Amino acid sequence: MRSRMIFAALALIMVLQTGVASITSARAAELNVYSHRQPFLINPFLKAFEEKTGTKVNVVFASKGLVQRLLAEGQRSPADVVLTVDIGRLYAYADKNLFAKVTSPKLSQNIPAHLRDVDNRWFGLSKRARVVAISRDRVKPSEVQKIEDLADPKWKGRVCSRPGSHVYNRALLASIIAAHGKETAEEWARGLVANMARRPQGNDRAQVKAIFEGVCDVAIINSYYYGKLKTSKVPAQRKWAEAIQIVFTNQNDRGNHVNISGGGVAVHSKNKARAVKLLEFLTEKTAQDLYGRINYEFPVNPMVEAGPEVKSWGTFKEDQQPISRIATLIPVAQRVIDRVGW
Repeated sequence: MRSRMIFAALALIMVLQTGVASITSARAAELNVYSHRQPFLINPFLKAFEEKTGTKVNVVFASKGLVQRLLAEGQRSPADVVLTVDIGRLYAYADKNLFAKVTSPKLSQNIPAHLRDVDNRWFGLSKRARVVAISRDRVKPSEVQKIEDLADPKWKGRVCSRPGSHVYNRALLASIIAAHGKETAEEWARGLVANMARRPQGNDRAQVKAIFEGVCDVAIINSYYYGKLKTSKVPAQRKWAEAIQIVFTNQNDRGNHVNISGGGVAVHSKNKARAVKLLEFLTEKTAQDLYGRINYEFPVNPMVEAGPEVKSWGTFKEDQQPISRIATLIPVAQRVIDRVGW
């Protein structure tokens, strides 16, 4: 009788251990991603990762508030990976110690040093150029050589832009501060605002539409919007794109400013090894090709060619100022933006 009871107890322990192991295994085969990028933009990448590795990826999407959420969750956070756009947002996570340091020869090999954190906390995954869109009918490409040219009084009443406080414009201004210093950059920003055809408003698509409608002749946009508008299912948006061409600036000096989408491993991730595998996958050819075909972004991996549409825009020299340096100057850029009323 006693032996049967001991046997039953041992059997129960084995069942419980098996159950715990199964739960642990199931958790290990899943990843939780916190994303600032909209689901339709990243789902194709995550699906490809799931198919390659058998890992189930769960996504929490929010355009704002994820930094605060991670801080509130602390060690209880289920997040394994954070994906976002703009160097400023990546830097905010690192500044609050929300990213784990990562050792990955593959990430170091696939991502140029100026597009990743020196402490390996965050990594650029794709690039977008902040370019000048010009009217095909009213502006010659030779008229805009440098981003600095947009402060020239010849453009008075001819420039459109979204608000300067948007993350893309803050990073652009930070890159100008890095190149010329705060005083010169502020002088440029004042000149830009003085040349505005209207109050800064709307998104980058709205700036292209404004050129089409004759509101302005030049505008500052992210390069991938050009691809999205050219291939849009909405005929009107394709017409907007036909009315412009894009200019890569500063080709005779430091190169065109670029920003990144990127990601990092959440500091309290329970599955760091698999989280690193996802970041590595996003820098490899399959995902880098998807960035070009779906999002019209440039690959960070120098061994991967740009997608067909992106490639049709031509090659350009990019500003290789360490993007982490630009991130540190973003607060300075915001103060300049406030002072000049951009």
